[in-house]
Amino acid sequence: MSAPQAAAPIVFALVALPLTGDAKSGAAIVMAMTVAQVLGAVPVARLGRAYNAVRYLKFLIAIRTLALAIIAVLAVCEAPFVWMVVAGAAAGLVNGAASGYMRSVLNYIVEPARLLKALGIAATLNELAFVAAPVAASLLGALSPPLAIGVMTLLGGAPLLLIPRLPHAGAAAPVAADGTLIRPSILLWLFCAMAGGSAVGVIEVGAVALALDFEFKPALGIIFTVALCIASVCGGVWVSVRNRLARRGTVILLLAAATTGAMLVSLRHSVELSALGCVIVGLMIAPLGTYYSVVLDRLSPPSKRAEIFALLRTANSIGIIFSSAMLTWTSLPSALIAGAAFLLIATLATTAVAFALGDGAP
Repeated sequence: MSAPQAAAPIVFALVALPLTGDAKSGAAIVMAMTVAQVLGAVPVARLGRAYNAVRYLKFLIAIRTLALAIIAVLAVCEAPFVWMVVAGAAAGLVNGAASGYMRSVLNYIVEPARLLKALGIAATLNELAFVAAPVAASLLGALSPPLAIGVMTLLGGAPLLLIPRLPHAGAAAPVAADGTLIRPSILLWLFCAMAGGSAVGVIEVGAVALALDFEFKPALGIIFTVALCIASVCGGVWVSVRNRLARRGTVILLLAAATTGAMLVSLRHSVELSALGCVIVGLMIAPLGTYYSVVLDRLSPPSKRAEIFALLRTANSIGIIFSSAMLTWTSLPSALIAGAAFLLIATLATTAVAFALGDGAP
């Protein structure tokens, strides 16, 4: 499911280069996908309430697959670049809701006692996808950018065949007591997810700039992204092996550790300390993301689970968009400090709520 998003920056840059003369133009497609995802996540998820969750999920994946396939065809035909941006927006419009339904369907497939283990495995595989997909996209794109998009499209469409039929996977009927999703207990964890996305995004997007800041070659920016991703894979394995939901106090410690890691990167004191900071942030990603997913599952009404998971994905995307904007419009130090500041605020807010409600409260 995450392969197209992981490969998108590389493959769209390769497509844009011969058409516009500037590889950075590929970022326009990525931005269109991301903005459309943020705008469409909740509305598109809400439209699926009356349908079987698996069938609606496959419908959304089919739309995304078709949109990506259109981009591949447009690239072969050397069509105007703006049409690729439009197709990218169409793919992004359903992507957030599809991710929400993917997570919602997991509740029907996995026993509650094994949910944490499954989420840990999912986090590990997701990080592996974000490591492997750009490499594969680079290799295939060197042969043919449209071929790289085609392979990315096929991989992204694999859930159409892999997800089993679940006739009983339908949203519960809404009741008057369901209330709104925009309430403090939910907003806290959405903000934490946004803060984490911002801290991770500034490392991934700013890796090349960070390498240049240390007077390294641009290609050595991979030092920081690989350190982040490998550590995140290890964090996912730890979640699966432990198979227990962390208490609020533990989550505060994880947030504090992530904040410390982000601060080490923002100091830019040395390559070693910056890489260590990336490792610390990476180790915290999967345990924190799993906690947010499980707690929001408990806090959301059954009729709105797909929407809350779409919101969680959207919050993470907003953090990445913020980091990208900071890197574009300000300086690398400012962007790194902003990412660390968001995590610090999330840590302090979670600590304040823990003291107010007690450590056992979700």
